[in-house]
Amino acid sequence: MLHLVNTSPFESSDLESAAKYSAKDSPILLFEDGIYAAQAGTAMEGRVKEIMGDHPIYALKADLEARGISNIIDGITEVDYTGFVELVEQHKTASW
Repeated sequence: MLHLVNTSPFESSDLESAAKYSAKDSPILLFEDGIYAAQAGTAMEGRVKEIMGDHPIYALKADLEARGISNIIDGITEVDYTGFVELVEQHKTASW
């Protein structure tokens, strides 16, 4: 199952919930304000790296660009809208 997270980890526990309640190796896609979790050098970086031990994490490139985020955590995969659609086609989804 693909877990869609669109809220900032600094304002919501949705990323934590997605990580806690999802099966190991289930991908997580960060978009809208959820992409703030992908930013390197923040207080969330260590926790995001822990989550990446169990889940591949993707970040929507258009939302990164819209928010001026260019320095993302190593190991997070940027996807464009086509990549987003491909992930949705490959997995059932859960929105947080």
